Amino acid sequence: MSGRYFEEWTIGDRIRHQPHRTVTETDNLMISALTHNPQPLHLDAEYAAATEFGQIVVNGTFTFALMVGLSVGDTTLGTLVANLGYDKVRMPQPVFIGDTLRAETEVIALKDSNSRPEAGIVTFAHSLFNQRGVVVCTCERTALMQRRPR
Repeated sequence: MSGRYFEEWTIGDRIRHQPHRTVTETDNLMISALTHNPQPLHLDAEYAAATEFGQIVVNGTFTFALMVGLSVGDTTLGTLVANLGYDKVRMPQPVFIGDTLRAETEVIALKDSNSRPEAGIVTFAHSLFNQRGVVVCTCERTALMQRRPR
């Protein structure tokens, strides 16, 4: 288990996550198919070539899910009770097939749980960057975290 318990977090903690991940055509095709998303910008190279992007844009739900997934090993693996919400999801720049993405996390809030004395609430600010250091996705994730067992 590599996630941290509630008491192990402090506001301002920052993590640069490993591994980084290169996005493949299969990643984009699978998430689009699994979510029944027929958007031609994600699936049709000819259509996408005629857009301002000039190429297929990776499905944003993959980008978002990858950002959160890359953070799990360092944040909530084995210590999560539940994710309570995702807020302020932003995708300021597109992701393309072949981009290599990396994630960073900062703790922006800590709060005791009123309903669960054995848990606390941590709010993470996640950011995802491409190989050029450009931010391609951000969000705030609120997680109900276990306290250290006594």
